[in-house]
Amino acid sequence: MNMKKYFSYIVLPALILSGCGRFGNKDTGHDHQVRIVCIAKEYNEAIFEMGAQKDIVGVDISSNYPEALKKVTTVGYHRALSAEAILACKPTLIIHDNNIGPETVIKQLKDLKIPMKTFADSVYTIAQAKGMINGLATYFHREKQGDSLCTRLDADMALANENLKKYTDKPRVVIIHFGQANNVYLTMTSKNIAANIIEWAGGTVPVAGQRGMVPLSAEVIAKSDPDVILLTDVGYDRLGSLDKIKELPGIAGTKAAKNNRIYRVEEHDIVYLGARTGQNVLKFQQLIHGGSK
Repeated sequence: MNMKKYFSYIVLPALILSGCGRFGNKDTGHDHQVRIVCIAKEYNEAIFEMGAQKDIVGVDISSNYPEALKKVTTVGYHRALSAEAILACKPTLIIHDNNIGPETVIKQLKDLKIPMKTFADSVYTIAQAKGMINGLATYFHREKQGDSLCTRLDADMALANENLKKYTDKPRVVIIHFGQANNVYLTMTSKNIAANIIEWAGGTVPVAGQRGMVPLSAEVIAKSDPDVILLTDVGYDRLGSLDKIKELPGIAGTKAAKNNRIYRVEEHDIVYLGARTGQNVLKFQQLIHGGSK
């Protein structure tokens, strides 16, 4: 598509109609006259849960819940986006959570002056998650539905907190994203949002680091000797079975492997906070304390 034509026929009318906050701070809310590409799993989940998805025309591939999201056109992984896929959706607004890339694509979109909007720079706490939900609810005029999501989130977290009283142990939980060559594992650290979720579930992440994920050798994994290993869907599905995972260097001799306490988890359920975080915390409590799926 010729970029000048795209700007003249698609983007310029969008600037006039949408009035997004980044362009003049005159955002008055969603007016059903825009075509939205939303690149944030936690945003899309809340939008669809609130029934505000009418004008969502494109999403990132991590946005797979609720089921209806799977029917929406995808524009790539949120950190490996395709400008062509995004432009093919003819967006008049791009919503994202400041966790998108690569920079070349972001620059291209900015050069086209397509309006962009975010609702939270970072979400590390339940209060911030509720703020994000309420921001979306206000923008899409779904305040009542947003309140309901926040009420459910509070109730689930209260139940999870109550459950902590019956646990006498605090399992050590190692969360592996996927394995690389030479037996190096990309592992989530205590700086990752996942560590907050595990803490709320009554466990602890023993891997330290300055970043949210760090590559660790098989020897380091073995030395940490976790009670539970959570392997994200990317790595688990690649290996195919629990038996194969238990044979991996560094994992084979751990308590987790010996006791069959290695579980498949959806990456996006453990690295983002949003409307279902309370439900996810309850699920992880069952995994790390009860051993049940």
